[in-house]
Amino acid sequence: MIIRSKAPLRIGLAGGGTDVSPYSDLYGGAILNASINLYAYASIEPLDNGTIELVMDGSGQCISFEAQTELPLVEGFELFIGVYNRIVKQFHKQALSFRLTTYIEAPQGSGLGTSSTLVVAMLGAFAEWLQLPLGKYDIAHLAFEIERIELKMAGGKQDQYSATFGGINFMEFLANDKVIVNPLQLKDTIWRELETTLLLYFTVTQRLSATIIEEQVKNVNEKNIKSIEAMHRLKEQALTMKELLMRGDMESMGTILKTGWEHKKQMAKSISNPLIDTVYQTALNHGASGGKISGAGGGGFMFFLCPKLSKMKVAKAIEELGGRIQPFQFTKEGLTTWSV
Repeated sequence: MIIRSKAPLRIGLAGGGTDVSPYSDLYGGAILNASINLYAYASIEPLDNGTIELVMDGSGQCISFEAQTELPLVEGFELFIGVYNRIVKQFHKQALSFRLTTYIEAPQGSGLGTSSTLVVAMLGAFAEWLQLPLGKYDIAHLAFEIERIELKMAGGKQDQYSATFGGINFMEFLANDKVIVNPLQLKDTIWRELETTLLLYFTVTQRLSATIIEEQVKNVNEKNIKSIEAMHRLKEQALTMKELLMRGDMESMGTILKTGWEHKKQMAKSISNPLIDTVYQTALNHGASGGKISGAGGGGFMFFLCPKLSKMKVAKAIEELGGRIQPFQFTKEGLTTWSV
């Protein structure tokens, strides 16, 4: 028997960063994001030889242990081990023997929520295998606790919920880890138009989001007025963007994206850099109405809203800067699990 799962990566359309504590605890955060058809996969093969094997498919990295109730953390495998330790501690209470193999269809550190989505996929596989009674909110919150609290990895809350729920969602992040996911029921014509006019671009650079997020957290803790005001504006823009999207007002959405990018850059110095600035300005010069980094910033994926017939012109111009266009479609389905 093989137990499988997959969870979608996401594009952060607006409000990125306001889901990070302590800002979300103090002021409340709001995010508009959309899951796309790039996935993190996890497969579990139960074993009867008393071992645990953890495999990163495609990278050649693997590690094995004797089956035990708590594994020691090993660099590079923290997410695997964090998920296993929590599952055994909270639900199973006994050591398990298995091979866990994972694969992600985008580079880690690229701004599409890869790490959190992988945690969700692994939790989904364990829940399917052990028949755990976990709903969507349960899995997303569990993923958040493992990654942010137990493993102490810096970041926000949106990725875990986007991966679990799927679709285009307006999410609210409040004090005491309260999260409200509001799925947007868009007309098919709006869904298709957004998908058609949005251009996803990989800068072929990766970054450590933790460094950027730690600077952002520091700015909030030290009451940096400029940074906090920028985050207030981003939260407001997430709500405005949701309303514009519901109406299908793509022209105004481009303006909001452009303004939001200027505010986002004020949250932390390392969010942008000369390469990102050059790509952004080139896209605008060739017809894009707005855009932003997907994720914390510093590199990874960017996206641009390209109205009317400007998409191919923008794509050609920014590809000449050394990156590549990433084809994608939005997906309405979140975490999926099955057994074969």
